Amino acid sequence: MKIDSLMERRKLRRKVQGIAAALLPYESDGSVAVDAFQRHLAATQRAGLMNAVNMDTGYVNYLSDAEKQEVLRWTREALGGGVPFVAGAYIENPSGDGTGDSAGDVVALYRREIERIAAVGGIPILFQTARLHGKSPEEKAAAYRTICRGFPRVLAFELGPMFAPNGEIFDEETVRRLMDIPELVGMKHSSLDRMVELSRLALRDAHRPEFQIYTGNDLGINMIEYGSDYLLGLATFAPEKFAERDRLWEAGDPAYYAVSDTLQYLGNVAFRDPVPAYKHSAAVFLHLTRRIPSDQPHPQNPKRPPWEREILQDCARRLKL
Repeated sequence: MKIDSLMERRKLRRKVQGIAAALLPYESDGSVAVDAFQRHLAATQRAGLMNAVNMDTGYVNYLSDAEKQEVLRWTREALGGGVPFVAGAYIENPSGDGTGDSAGDVVALYRREIERIAAVGGIPILFQTARLHGKSPEEKAAAYRTICRGFPRVLAFELGPMFAPNGEIFDEETVRRLMDIPELVGMKHSSLDRMVELSRLALRDAHRPEFQIYTGNDLGINMIEYGSDYLLGLATFAPEKFAERDRLWEAGDPAYYAVSDTLQYLGNVAFRDPVPAYKHSAAVFLHLTRRIPSDQPHPQNPKRPPWEREILQDCARRLKL
């Protein structure tokens, strides 16, 4: 299917699967706000969105192995047994404290992470690794095939380098080869480029129609209109508003457009340069709307300016929060 025809044929009244990449909140003293984190996960699930933890929004690149394991435990406790959630399999620093074997086998490192996630009933999503940068499409697909073998459901992740240096946007041959892996049932695409994402959707429709493309484009959240589902850090700011938007789209209600535009305004504010500082924006917004006890991000994360609260107050007002 050509991109032009995809742009002309919106998926009207489509039921959308929404996943919110959860912020890991902190107390003012720098400790994790565990109770607030668990309450927010439960509220997100009640709203109708699935949670994703140990993602970029959850500072996975700063967490130790022990901290990632605690996040998995807190998530399962908050959601209860049998409730699905997604969790990041991140291997750039295996120990999280600089003491891990950075030259370790890629397959073994990933499978260790997947096993930990599967042990608590989570759905793993594979963060890219710089160790595979420069490899051929065949080599990358072969690694992913071995990594996923035997697990019931795995997601892949294309992460643009504006988010993290370990990310890359795959070429089309690599994506096609990944779609041929039966255990891989979907992919989060975070290029922030609509045309690249439209090409992913065209390839999916032609090659493996049941394969799910989850938009990670916080600057283009209406990609759901063209066939993408979503896994967004922006969705953790206001999960109930995203769920409302999704219901309106499925119902064909024109009120969809006002809600979508207001959420996109928030996305444009929160995901401005430098992009990784959006996590501080999320903390400010969730503190402003009384979801978390502090507006402090992880100490290693880039921060927004002191006037961030003022501009996000306008976003909250527009969303009636």
